[in-house]
Amino acid sequence: MPNKKITKNMKISEVIEKYPDTIEVFLDYGLHCFGCHLADAETIEQGALSHNMDEKEIKLMIQKANKILRLPSN
Repeated sequence: MPNKKITKNMKISEVIEKYPDTIEVFLDYGLHCFGCHLADAETIEQGALSHNMDEKEIKLMIQKANKILRLPSN
């Protein structure tokens, strides 16, 4: 599914709404922003930086989230 791609500039709420299977990836990285009122306003990068993630961690998290999108669904 090459047309599906998550970027660090996407709003947190947009990603979880479109791709709920990615929530586990974000939770594994400590990004628990899904119930937060800022999820509609903050990008993944903004949320991650506010939780003290560095750019390398953010990149890895996004890569893992995108990998979930490529897995075949049952």
